[in-house]
Amino acid sequence: MNTKPDGLYFRVRDNGATVFRVDTENRQRRIEMDQIAVANVNNGQIKPQGDAPPTPDELAAIEAWLAARSKTLAARDIDDIFRAVDYLNLTTHWAQTKASDADLDKFTDDLLMAMHDLRSVLVRKKADRMMKKDD
Repeated sequence: MNTKPDGLYFRVRDNGATVFRVDTENRQRRIEMDQIAVANVNNGQIKPQGDAPPTPDELAAIEAWLAARSKTLAARDIDDIFRAVDYLNLTTHWAQTKASDADLDKFTDDLLMAMHDLRSVLVRKKADRMMKKDD
């Protein structure tokens, strides 16, 4: 959800959001959006923008949005990993049951290198965790 009951709108971007104050209480009954900040989900920074910077209540709402957005992105990352496992299983089934030699020639080397790289990282990280448990 990008619109908050506190009158803010968050235009999501790669590393956070551009934050707007939404005004519907004007003579023309138009929705007016004034940019008030840029919020960075990677480092938690909130940079005021425009002529009317965020109020303390708006800053609190932006901070709450950043925290919720970070949780959402972290959950998506984990979901993406589980999907990758599914795709690997589906790829294995396809390669074993349906793929032609020409199909396999198109991606085998790239997939083997990616799997080798992933395996190396996972084994090293698991060994590091096991070493920490022993300490």
